[in-house]
Amino acid sequence: MIQLTRRGGLWLLVAAPVIAAGTWLPALEWVGLAYVGLAVALLVLDLRLAGGVERFDVKREHEARLSLGTENPIRLIVWARNAKPMRLWIRDEAPEAFGIDPRILSGVVPARQPWRGVYRVWPPRRGDYAFGAINLRWSGPLGLVLRQGRIASDASVRVYPNLLEARRYGLMMRRSRLQELGLKPSRVMGQGTEFESLREYLPDDDFRRINWKATARRHRPITSQYQVERSQNVIAVLDVGRMMQAPAGEIAKLDYAVDAVLLLAYVASGRGDRVGLMTFADEVSLYLSPRHGRGQFYRMLEALYAVQAEPFEPDYRTALNYLALRQRKRSLIVLFTDVGGGLSTDALVRPISVLARKNLPLVVAISDTEIHLAARQRPRDSFSTYQRAAAEQLLDERQLALDKIRKRGIPTLDVPATHLSIAVINRYLELKARALL
Repeated sequence: MIQLTRRGGLWLLVAAPVIAAGTWLPALEWVGLAYVGLAVALLVLDLRLAGGVERFDVKREHEARLSLGTENPIRLIVWARNAKPMRLWIRDEAPEAFGIDPRILSGVVPARQPWRGVYRVWPPRRGDYAFGAINLRWSGPLGLVLRQGRIASDASVRVYPNLLEARRYGLMMRRSRLQELGLKPSRVMGQGTEFESLREYLPDDDFRRINWKATARRHRPITSQYQVERSQNVIAVLDVGRMMQAPAGEIAKLDYAVDAVLLLAYVASGRGDRVGLMTFADEVSLYLSPRHGRGQFYRMLEALYAVQAEPFEPDYRTALNYLALRQRKRSLIVLFTDVGGGLSTDALVRPISVLARKNLPLVVAISDTEIHLAARQRPRDSFSTYQRAAAEQLLDERQLALDKIRKRGIPTLDVPATHLSIAVINRYLELKARALL
């Protein structure tokens, strides 16, 4: 595709009044025609000097796995075989489902040097997507014409659950700055039951911690220090029933839960615990036995990559009975579900109470910020009055459901979607530090 720039259009338009004036002065008509010939010649020259799209080499770079619901940078690198700097506009054919800003990048490509541009995408859902061609538009060296070309650069890409939280956790842990993520210190000396070290007794130490054998050998009071146990089982149980496809903002509750499951797996495996996974709706769809190491985290990542909510009510009894049969060792069972009122809560309380006899369950729910806002709004008309009343009723039913679970001695966690992952990690660290598992 070829078009004139503003300069090229003005260059041709100058000839129009000269040719028009030739009606009264014939000599000017010949001047105008000569000017047009010169302008056309310059346009053709600029077109040829601009060259074709084959003079460009373009490369698209991005992470091998894009992350859901967060900012993912896409880098475009352009090399041009030109002797002078060249003005360039570039548009990548990213998947339409991605939020893209901006759609067109522009810049000046240096002579025989690469130009780099970055745009960002916000994938709204997990799954397989594909990039298309890269479209270029550039001006000739005289600035009179624009040429446009298309470079085939089709490539498939996968959108995974949000991996940036896990990477950020790993970075902050290496720098001893986990508090900046909102995480609380968890390795508290003197707590837990796994032996850590010996030290001299201090006045505020529990006398029950005195190590009498070491005291006898050293002839002074020695106390034992303990740390939080390792090599324990942590199993994430994920409800993929119909209520988990409800949105919490722009992203489904299930996607927030998946992100929290993966961060929990990353943290727990890094602390030496065995991590497992189970997903269910009306029946169990996936079960991964608890294992050590980072390899289990990546197995869980691949398993959760394409998991979708199913249009069925969750069958807690079947799922938790299945888990009890497969897992005999005491474990921390973190159940991610949508807690409501009525029959759904009754169906959950009984089987999880049975599971709690040999395990430590934690029920995790995602609160809906929009419902909280609707319950606090000031009514302006009949519709907003009804909306507030409905929201208050939903919150009351939810609170009753959570209270019913807590009365059975089962801990719960009810937080907004945007704080879910950090809240789950803090509760996991708290339970470990208190040696409840």
